[in-house]
Amino acid sequence: MGEFQLDFDLRGGPVKPKPAKPLAKSDTHTFTKSVEPSIFTVSSLTRKLRGILEQGIGELWVDGEISNLRRQASGHIYFTLKDASSQIACVLFAGQTPQLKGMRFADGVQVRLFGELSVYEARGNYQIVVRTVQDQGAGALQAKFEELKRRLDSEGLFRQERKRALPKFPRRIGVVTSPTGAAVQDFLNVLHRRQRGIEVIIHPTRVQGKGAAAEIAFAVRDFTTSPVIGPVDVIVVTRGGGSLEDLSEFNEEVVARAVAESPIPVVSAVGHEIDFTICDFAADVRAATPSAAAEILSADSNEILEKLSQLAVRLHRPVQNRIESAQTFLDSLSRTALFLEAVRILRDHRQHLDRLLEDLENLSQSATHSQRLALERFSRILLFHSPERRISDMTNAILQYRTSLQQFCAERHRDLQSQLARDTALLNALNPIQALARGYTLTLDSRGQILRNASDISPGQILKTRFHDGIVESEAIPLNPTA
Repeated sequence: MGEFQLDFDLRGGPVKPKPAKPLAKSDTHTFTKSVEPSIFTVSSLTRKLRGILEQGIGELWVDGEISNLRRQASGHIYFTLKDASSQIACVLFAGQTPQLKGMRFADGVQVRLFGELSVYEARGNYQIVVRTVQDQGAGALQAKFEELKRRLDSEGLFRQERKRALPKFPRRIGVVTSPTGAAVQDFLNVLHRRQRGIEVIIHPTRVQGKGAAAEIAFAVRDFTTSPVIGPVDVIVVTRGGGSLEDLSEFNEEVVARAVAESPIPVVSAVGHEIDFTICDFAADVRAATPSAAAEILSADSNEILEKLSQLAVRLHRPVQNRIESAQTFLDSLSRTALFLEAVRILRDHRQHLDRLLEDLENLSQSATHSQRLALERFSRILLFHSPERRISDMTNAILQYRTSLQQFCAERHRDLQSQLARDTALLNALNPIQALARGYTLTLDSRGQILRNASDISPGQILKTRFHDGIVESEAIPLNPTA
């Protein structure tokens, strides 16, 4: 078999293998003794690799999708260029950024780059130093994200009115995340620092990679149906930050529907503050980070204790005042005759009450006897002067008065109707609206005042012309004197 070496020149097309030069006889050695190995420092090895990449590959064109874009205060732009299976770091220095004017240069955009493959020695990372950028349109992942977001939004899945309020003091929180990630540690540290005693149930799932979306959706539904887990007050779906590809499992429809259909309020805390996923839009509340989710769901224990202490002081002061006031009153009572001679005073009042009761009974009997005598006397007078005849005469008089009154009212009503008809006819004859109905109009200025002379109108003035069926605005223009 022949030996080959790689041609690293990618500018002209695909890599082509070249046969290696055969070894000369002078290049062959018989190893009869040990040879000292070549020892590199990290810096020298990195520098050597940089030279190999820059000299062997150098300038090249690369197609890919932008991700993790970061703009620095210096004007430099750092980002990752990726496709479905790989990614590479890129840097666009400030001197090259003017070419981006008018171009959409953001995460998810498909671009074609021209630059030089190199190594950033400080970190040992290989990267492309970009010189030229050509916009190739939105990336596949971003396009898929936007299409799914539009479709679910049109179904009403993201409507604000369907979102529910979170419990103010949750006692049991379900968390859907990777148990080994930094996100869950940040969440737990902030939660328990602010408020101890909250029980956290972690449902371990993958948060990245193909198939993770189905696990996330299952975990959300499991919190609402599993009798083993038991009820929770709120569900948190979380993971740390990453690229659009890293967060793609949270942009799947199965996750969005599981979150939206959950009968338990859901908080989405996926990625960093700048990251947005479909899960965020479907959740009841979106938290910028896992730590922010913990702050939303927990109350600051020190703040609550301080507030309780203030309330206790405020409550203690009026209660203490009432106690002291009552004690003072009791002390004053204990020194009065009412307290010292209570039995004697009570006996005197009882005797006085008995005497009043006897007087009341005597007075009642005397008054009853007097009223009975008066009633008998009035009964005899009423029998002597019977009112039935007077009632009959007054009834007949009332009937006559009613008949006369009805006749007077009818005649007066007819007279008033006749007068009303005459007045109505006169008003209609004088009503200017009737003149408008015959084709006349009224010209008004912008304040609604009637204009009676042409000399009162200035060129360019806005006029209102009132017809019988509406008002038309117009602008006054000067007439040609020669016309």
